[in-house]
Amino acid sequence: MPLSHNVQRVQESVTMQISAKAAQLKREGVDVIALSAGEPDFDTPPNIKNAAIRAIEDGFTKYTTPSSGIIELKEAICRKFLDDNNLQYAIEQITVNNGAKHSLFLAVAALINTGDEVIIPTPYWVTYSEQPRLVGGEPIIVKTRPENGLKITAEEFQAAITSKTRMLFLCSPSNPSGAVYTKAELEDIAQVAVENNVYVLSDEIYEKLLYDDVEHCSIASFGEEIKKLTIVVNGVSKAYAMTGWRIGYAGADAEVIHGMNKVQMQEVSHPSSISQKAAVEALNGPQESVEEMRKAFDTRRCYMVDRLNMIEGIECLMPKGAFYAYPVVSKFYGKKTGVSKICDSVDLCKYLLEEGRVACVPGVGFGTEEHIRLSYATSMNVIEDAMDRIENALKKLMVE
Repeated sequence: MPLSHNVQRVQESVTMQISAKAAQLKREGVDVIALSAGEPDFDTPPNIKNAAIRAIEDGFTKYTTPSSGIIELKEAICRKFLDDNNLQYAIEQITVNNGAKHSLFLAVAALINTGDEVIIPTPYWVTYSEQPRLVGGEPIIVKTRPENGLKITAEEFQAAITSKTRMLFLCSPSNPSGAVYTKAELEDIAQVAVENNVYVLSDEIYEKLLYDDVEHCSIASFGEEIKKLTIVVNGVSKAYAMTGWRIGYAGADAEVIHGMNKVQMQEVSHPSSISQKAAVEALNGPQESVEEMRKAFDTRRCYMVDRLNMIEGIECLMPKGAFYAYPVVSKFYGKKTGVSKICDSVDLCKYLLEEGRVACVPGVGFGTEEHIRLSYATSMNVIEDAMDRIENALKKLMVE
């Protein structure tokens, strides 16, 4: 029997495929460096782990109510939105989910009908283009330009809107490019969204990881009209090194949140009881670990990008947020590797894995064929080794 039409339309996650391949090679004894995964290499801070241990010891291991998140955590999220983003939400405007990816999907499931169009600027996180397909929606890919910092402009947004447009995906800081939208850019995009009554699904999971004195601004903060149309998604995975704890959350209009909660309660019931208690401590507890991680990422960022730009054939902009470098590598396309030829980003990543033993993610998964993505969420020693391997492997291509 065939799978459902919607599932057949969905592509597998290229980042997870690459990470799985690297893990398999490591299990086989191959010395592989994985720059593919999007997670901090730091351990979850001790105070957060201790909060989870206390939850277990106190017997907080049953079903939780409400299914949309325990009140204690929702209150912490409300305070976080107010303090960090100047956004005031009531408890009924908050939902807690199984990671930010889940929050994104719940918003899509609650708002997108069959045939609705969802505007997705390149480069986009690999999941963005696939989630609308799962509910019968149509991703509309809008190519951004390097001269605009790989960010969609208000004019490009307006030009992509049709009578079927329902939503815009927005990610700032960006995965994979590290681009950060300015206040002025967001204000212009917000105006277009309001004028055309288009929802904005704003992925702000990397907001704590900013560099060069860049400031984060949420598009929902520009007045009640855009706030009503915006679903702000965040979580604890990136800032608190809690990727495996699976806690994401969203703030939005109460009707939208109610729709998201209906899907969640019929789909997974609720997030982990223990993880919710840990997330309360993450948001309410000491924040020094966040800054310590950010500083370490900053040092690694500068080193990796500088090294990449020293390699003949590579051009890499300095990211302003998140923990990825996103270099242009298309000058290597057409180069031969023995009997085969490198034609695209997939071929180049395959070559780097086989020749250099470094796992990177091809840009085609993010909608831009000319790039590859490398994570600097790993130790400096590992990054130095990886850059040496990549440089040596690519030098062989330039010679050939």
